[in-house]
Amino acid sequence: MNILRKFSCHSSFIVRKKSVSPKMKIEKMASIIPCNQQKSFVKAAELLSNGHVIAVPTDTIYGLACSANCPEAIKKLYAIKGRDAVKPVAICVTHITDIRKWGQASHLSDNLLCSLLPGPVTVVLEKTLHLDNPYLNPHTTKIGIRIPNHEFINNVTKMFDKPLALTSANFSNEPSTLCIKEFEHLYGYLGAVFDGGILSQGLDQNRTGSTVIDLSMEGTYKIIRKGISYEKIIKIVETNGLTSIVD
Repeated sequence: MNILRKFSCHSSFIVRKKSVSPKMKIEKMASIIPCNQQKSFVKAAELLSNGHVIAVPTDTIYGLACSANCPEAIKKLYAIKGRDAVKPVAICVTHITDIRKWGQASHLSDNLLCSLLPGPVTVVLEKTLHLDNPYLNPHTTKIGIRIPNHEFINNVTKMFDKPLALTSANFSNEPSTLCIKEFEHLYGYLGAVFDGGILSQGLDQNRTGSTVIDLSMEGTYKIIRKGISYEKIIKIVETNGLTSIVD
């Protein structure tokens, strides 16, 4: 039987009706826009430009996205998630050159970065001065950067032409989501929900999301989260001569 037929959005996912920050008011239920709808990515970019938080598919799980350099949007993102400000969020960009603009990557070769990205990996680097939002990861000098292997989100970042703050579409500390029904309790706080169908073949083990790897120190790497591409990422970085840092 096809895996997608076997998969149920709620097969092992229990939504806890935890409340969003009391400061957040439900305005109206978000529109659900199919990602394959013509110019859907244009609508997404418009909403981001207007300070909205939107739900988007990636190559791993569904995410909540907003403009990374917009203080009000970042505050709204954290409020929706019920997320502690100490916990950092990543950014999503389009090209390898964007990684070098927003993260300090002069010690990393294009060959290494192109071997890792696009794909289900988050590269953690020191921020550059271009990331000047005081509410974006205020408790760390580092930033995680993603280039998903997903046509819709890539088109959004190209159109928006700025970094997107990106975090999983769920309440903080709860399971990641593979279809939009799993986070419908958040719809009232979002500008729109962009439906890309069931992600990661609906496999529960893929809820771990991208592999997160710290490459901020020259010649070394540190795995922060194994994620779904751990073995592949380890092979790439070690082939490129990097050595592991273990706490």
